[in-house]
Amino acid sequence: MAVSIEDIKKLRTMTGAGMMDCKNALAETGGDIEAAIEIIRKKGQAVAAKREDREAAEGCVLAGSKPGFAAVVALKCETDFVAKNESFRALTKKILDAAVEAGAKSLDEVKALKLDNGRTVEENITDEIGKTGEKMELGAYECVEAPTVAVYEHLGNKLATIVGLSEEGIDGYPGKEVAMQVAAMNPVSVSRDRVDQKVIDSEIAVAVEKTKEEQVRKAVEAALKKAGINPNLVDSEDHINSNITKGWLTEDEAAKAREIIKKTSEEKAANLPQAMIDNIVKGRLNKFYKENCLMEQEYHRDGSMTIEQYLNSVKNGLIVTEFKRVNLNAD
Repeated sequence: MAVSIEDIKKLRTMTGAGMMDCKNALAETGGDIEAAIEIIRKKGQAVAAKREDREAAEGCVLAGSKPGFAAVVALKCETDFVAKNESFRALTKKILDAAVEAGAKSLDEVKALKLDNGRTVEENITDEIGKTGEKMELGAYECVEAPTVAVYEHLGNKLATIVGLSEEGIDGYPGKEVAMQVAAMNPVSVSRDRVDQKVIDSEIAVAVEKTKEEQVRKAVEAALKKAGINPNLVDSEDHINSNITKGWLTEDEAAKAREIIKKTSEEKAANLPQAMIDNIVKGRLNKFYKENCLMEQEYHRDGSMTIEQYLNSVKNGLIVTEFKRVNLNAD
């Protein structure tokens, strides 16, 4: 039977599928709209299966809130072109709104939520795949519960943050300022006592190794200078050979430098005072905390105060209880 343009437009409005896809589905079902919808949905599932091995590196990140609860959602796709498509962005917003309204706590819980068309989030994503032919997935979901919450969406919708504050009745500006701080400075924790022990152990190990290397290098440089050799000419074997070729260093000087470097390095490494190493490592760890713990970071609008001091200026004792940050791009 002939398919009317009105039915094609109606099916397109209902599904968002292309005109030819709608026409073919209606022709296959003899004009049955509901059956045609199922065909289009099945096509979406088939496309999804074919695209499973593709990388969804682009997408849209949105954040929203209600009193005491904030959430951020990342719906991912393959290309920036689709990420900027109004239908894709609208779906991301519907997922976010449903998650906030339900107070969803996990990604799986969000996937199972039903949207206004009666279908689950996961089913709606599959439908959208059928429209675009691209792999899509709900790439991230985070939430925060606190007396006061705030959200920040960075321009371009690839990065969003949510923040919880410890007191009720804090107007939107302070919270948004902290959410912007999280977006810009990417802290690892609210405070130093909440930094993961694995992160601390890794920082200590790096600091110990760096401290030992620096102390040995200083001793070697001092010994070379005392012997009348420029340390910059012998700081690596490649430099030594290169500088011999250029005539800046004689073979005898090179041999002498190698002997000094070897002897001094071994002696210094074997006699490094542990108390000195511990003291330097402690200083480096404190520097790490100040740069990476939100409450200790310099406030992005005024480097003369920390985030803790800024929040105290808003209300004494006000602190950040929790934050979440979702970024589709590499930091």
